[in-house]
Amino acid sequence: MDRTHDGKAFRMLNIIDEFTRESLAIHVRRKLNSQDVLHVLGRLFLRHGPPEHIRSDNGPEFVAHAVRD
Repeated sequence: MDRTHDGKAFRMLNIIDEFTRESLAIHVRRKLNSQDVLHVLGRLFLRHGPPEHIRSDNGPEFVAHAVRD
């Protein structure tokens, strides 16, 4: 887990287009959950349309039922 200069933990959600390598979103919070992921993905889907596939690191925020559905 990453930490700030004063030792506090934080999480980052980075969304990158695999083809262009463009960074589409960077979301930083002390804690991330499935609702954060859904919110960021929802905004991206509205802007760019839904992707053909999504690759993730299978972190707990991605394997939650809310995200898998």
